[in-house]
Formats: sequence, structure tokens, C-alpha cells
Amino acid sequence: MSDEPAPISPADVAAVAPAPRIVAREVEFRYGDTPALEDISLEIPERRVTAFIGPSGCGKSTLLRCFNRMNDLVPGARVTRGTIHVGGEEIHSPTVDPVELRRRVGMVFQKSNPFAKSIFENVAYGLRLVGKPDRDELAGKVEAALRGAALWEEVKDRLDQSANGLSGGQQQRLCIARAIAVRPEILLMDEPCSALDPIAAAKVEDLILQLKQDFTIVAVTHNMQQATRISDLTAFFYLGKLIESGPTTKLFSNPAQRETEDYISGRFG
Repeated sequence: MSDEPAPISPADVAAVAPAPRIVAREVEFRYGDTPALEDISLEIPERRVTAFIGPSGCGKSTLLRCFNRMNDLVPGARVTRGTIHVGGEEIHSPTVDPVELRRRVGMVFQKSNPFAKSIFENVAYGLRLVGKPDRDELAGKVEAALRGAALWEEVKDRLDQSANGLSGGQQQRLCIARAIAVRPEILLMDEPCSALDPIAAAKVEDLILQLKQDFTIVAVTHNMQQATRISDLTAFFYLGKLIESGPTTKLFSNPAQRETEDYISGRFG
């Protein structure tokens, strides 16, 4: 009987180490003359939740907005060195359309920002921008997005009413529905629960855990308990540098760097 281990199948390898969906290499970023990120190299795995943690001003939201070039909209903001690949494509290539990139890499902001439209039209808006679905197709896609955001049962009888009549937590889930309606590859979430009460935040956290079955998710959070609940991997930033990253359970239980230990233990931040 052979003592050699059984060969590992490609499926087993993929289950343990999912392919990276975002790859940043030696990224440096400035707002005008002010450095914000220094020498950031990081891989974001497909269909996992990666949390960015760190004190205010450490660069985590700046990096998040680099992934869909939202920083292009800020005068003087620019990547000064390094590369960022999304799905194998260098996103600063002249052939990349930033608008199309933002369809592939959706974003949910800290404060819910529904349009001054009906619930239905909030979700339908992006769908109309990327195609011309007929009425039945549009209705089906809106329903699918609202179901995907765990909101359908709460709003199905008032789709024609203003989105501003929803609670804060419902508005945030509506914004998530709006983001996933166009089927992005990646969802970026910038402190998606910070403006919500604990019950509404718990619903969004549960939703994030469901959504990672279909989407690669990167979430910035100041709430370290939240990071441990929702993320598979965590990256800790400090003063514009990536100090450490790895599996969430390992980073919180046995951090490799002193700065990480000091931050998660509450010594600073």
C-alpha cells in the first residue's frame, strides 16, 4: 500500500485558495502633493469577503475607491505608482472605460443615497443605463435584485412609492439592490452599517454573508467585531501602509505585527 498522499484535485485547490479577483501591486496614491497610500500590494480573492480595518485617515477608503477609479472624480487625486488589475485587466489602461469599470465594480456608500424616485425606479435606473429591457424583463430583474438584497417581501406592495419613505436600513438594502441589479463582479462597501441601528446593521451583515456566494466583496469597517463576523480575510492599514493581511481568524487571534496587535486590542485608533 502506497504511503504517497492522494493527489489534490483542481477543485480542491480552488476551494482552499480562490483565484484573486483584484490584484494591487506596489500602489502609491496622492491627493495633490499629499501621500495617501504607500507601496500597497494585496490580492482580493474571488467570492470572499475581505475587510479593510484601521484608524481614520489610514488609507483604507482611498484604496477601496481606487478599485473602481472613483478617485478619478477628485481633482488632483491620482495613482502615482504601481498597478491594479481587476479580473486580469489593468484598470488604468487607456482601453479601460471608467464608466464600464464602475458597472463591473459596484459601490455601496457609508450613508444610504437612494434617488428621489420610487423604489422600483431606484433599482431600474442602472438597468436602463446598461440596456433596453422590455417591461416584463425589467420588472423581473428589479424583483430579482430586491430579493437578492433581502428586501422584496418588505416592499413588493409599494414599489411605486418614494424610496425616501423607507427606514434607514431598508434604504441601505435598496442601495445594495441597485448595485447588484446590473450584476457586477465585485461589490465595494464603505462602512455600509455605520449609520444604522444594531438591528438594521445585523440584517445588512446577514445579507453580506449571502451575497458572497455570487460576488467578491470588499468592505471598509471601523467595527472590528463586524469584521470578525462578516469577513474571510482582513487587511489592516496604518498611516497609508498595509501593515498586515490574512485570514480574519488568524489576524485577530495571532497578529504577526505589533501595530496590528495594538490596534485590535484597543491601545490606539
